[in-house]
Amino acid sequence: MGGSSFGTLFRVTTFGESHGKGVGCVVDGIPPRLPISKEEIQAELDRRRPGQSRITTPRKESDTCEIYSGWADGETLGTPMCIMVPNTDQKSQDYSEMSLAYRPSHADAVYDMKYGIRAVAGGGRSSARETIGRVAAGAIAKKLLHIVAGVEILAYVNRVRDVDCEVDNETFTLEDVEANDVRCPDQEAAKAMYKAIDEVRLRGDSCGGEVTCVVRNCPKGVGAPVFDKLEAELAKALMSLPATKGIEIGSGFSGSKMLGSEHNDEFYMTPDGEVRTRTNRSGGIQGGLANGETIVAKLAFKPTSTISRKQKTVSRDGEDTDLVARGRHDPCVVPRAVPMVEAMVALVLADQLLQHYAQCELLPRKGACSPDTRAASQFQHIIASTPSIRTPATV
Repeated sequence: MGGSSFGTLFRVTTFGESHGKGVGCVVDGIPPRLPISKEEIQAELDRRRPGQSRITTPRKESDTCEIYSGWADGETLGTPMCIMVPNTDQKSQDYSEMSLAYRPSHADAVYDMKYGIRAVAGGGRSSARETIGRVAAGAIAKKLLHIVAGVEILAYVNRVRDVDCEVDNETFTLEDVEANDVRCPDQEAAKAMYKAIDEVRLRGDSCGGEVTCVVRNCPKGVGAPVFDKLEAELAKALMSLPATKGIEIGSGFSGSKMLGSEHNDEFYMTPDGEVRTRTNRSGGIQGGLANGETIVAKLAFKPTSTISRKQKTVSRDGEDTDLVARGRHDPCVVPRAVPMVEAMVALVLADQLLQHYAQCELLPRKGACSPDTRAASQFQHIIASTPSIRTPATV
């Protein structure tokens, strides 16, 4: 039984429990000589760590990473890269009640149903602390995508409860996202979102929301047909995050209300001979392949399952009972979910990029629908400069 590994060529395995000795990941398939520093990985981990504000869990963890293999002198070696983050602020006694009764809507009951045993403290593998490994691996994937193809992946909170925002997906920046604790580029909406989260926190309750992720400069053609469509891979990756309940690509469910004449993205040629679309209701993906436009995905998160209000539940012995859950939890997961969403999108695209070039870019091609010049030229440069590999023209 698996479930802890993701990807084909760029493959990630996460490990560890919320209250164990530590959590982390092993990343295999990273191209050698990729320049990346420990500080770059740590910067992403710092964005998801707990205790950032009063609207996140008060658990105090520095989430300091250590790289144990696959890396030397600031570059990857091409061998498996292992990254570990120790747990230092466990309070397992806060979870004593959970060994006797199941928290409503949490994974306690179903883990017992499947395995007959579970890590009671902190939820074990079902805890969002597992995502540390994903975010660390995502930092590597982001760097690879940026160097090879100039890809930029940014996510933000677009809704908390019934508070929405107005954001231009083509122009907002990372600085806009990180300018407030909610991680919403619309600064006025962010204030209302913060207030909404704080209100439920004070009542011992929780709330949900949505995160939007955009991908700029994704190379054309990345993805696959039929079962492995790019939106299918993104859906699997993003829906594997804790607390997720729905995903939309491009126009999403609102597109089902439109006519074809309203929804279709018409093509046109740019002055420099590039095929573009006038609108982007497809969300940057058509036929399961990236079309070069901005990829837009929206992900819904449910309210945090663990709340401090009394609830009806069932004991592990099968008796009806009441439970007031303890422990330290986010009243709303969406602000800390932003770097997790970016990481999963990066892992999908890094894996798909490696597969795309392995199959489709070894031989020359012609026509308007050629791959992005930057990505193609970068790849051809790598091929030409590697002594053991020759391009078809030189064989």
